[in-house]
Formats: sequence, structure tokens, C-alpha cells
Amino acid sequence: MSNHGEISDGELINRYLNGETALLTTLVKRYHKSFCNKAYWILKDADLAKDIAQDCWTTIIAKLNSLKDADSFRSWAHRIVYTKSIDQIRKINRKRIKQDEYSKDIRKEFDDSEEEEQGLKELLIKSIKQLPGNQQMVIKLFYVEEHSLKEISNLLKISVGTVKSRLFHAREKLKRILKNRNHEK
Repeated sequence: MSNHGEISDGELINRYLNGETALLTTLVKRYHKSFCNKAYWILKDADLAKDIAQDCWTTIIAKLNSLKDADSFRSWAHRIVYTKSIDQIRKINRKRIKQDEYSKDIRKEFDDSEEEEQGLKELLIKSIKQLPGNQQMVIKLFYVEEHSLKEISNLLKISVGTVKSRLFHAREKLKRILKNRNHEK
């Protein structure tokens, strides 16, 4: 017993290990708040600190019989809290690094695909400019401005059949132009 009538840590642990399992509650009441505070001091997250403290109790109870000097319980247990808290910080940092790397990879892929798309757009525009004016106009009205064949017919004052023919021939010429460019590379 201590000078305040309180059971010492050493006696409390020895009695617990000898079968007085109800004394574990006294030990938890005595140290749980300080474990939470220690973990919080390291982690700066109250909920995570409580989880770490709870996890520490599982470890402490499992390893309590390996404690050589029961009177050194306080420092031994706080070392466990400290170690688990530091391990948690390392785990968080590893996760953050992986997320950062993943974000960089995604941004790079997005940038690469935007550059590739821009290059394709430029190539297509250059190819369209090689078409005769009447075919360029039909391509622009149909694909860019999204007019129907009938609307294009009315706008250009030509038959729907002529619109279809110009659109067909424009596509065929674009295929040849783009195919020839791919073979040049």
C-alpha cells in the first residue's frame, strides 16, 4: 500500500496476475486517461489517441506477465503507448506519401492525355483545311455546329443528297490524309 492507502502498481499487478482479475479495472482507471493524453500529445487527434490507448491496453494485458518489475509498470506502459503512437504516425505518413504519388500519377496521365488530345485536334484541323471549301463547310456545320442533314441542306440551299455526298467525300479524304500522315512518321 502507498502512503495514501492506495495499492501500488506493483502490488496491483501481482495480485491481478495471481487471479484477482477485478483489479484490472483499477489499473485501467488509474492509467487510461494518461495513455490518451500521451497518445494525443504525439498524434494531435483525440479520436485516434483514444483508439491507440485502447489498443495499448490489449497489448499491455497480453504482455503483463512478461513485465519483470511490476513497480516499473508506469514507464513500461507509457513506452508502449509512445511506440504505438509513433507507429501510427509512420503509417499515416506512408499512406499520405502513397496518396501524393497516386495524385501525381493521375495528374501526369491527365496532362499527357490532354496534350495528346490537343495534338489530335490540331492534326484534324490541319487536315480539314486541306479539303475543298464546300466539304469544309459541310464538316463544320455537321460536326462542329451539330446541324442535321436537312438543316445543312436549307442553310446551303442544296439537296440533302448533295449534303450526304459532300460529307461522305470529305470523310474519305480525311481518312486518306490522316492515313498518309501516319505513314510519314
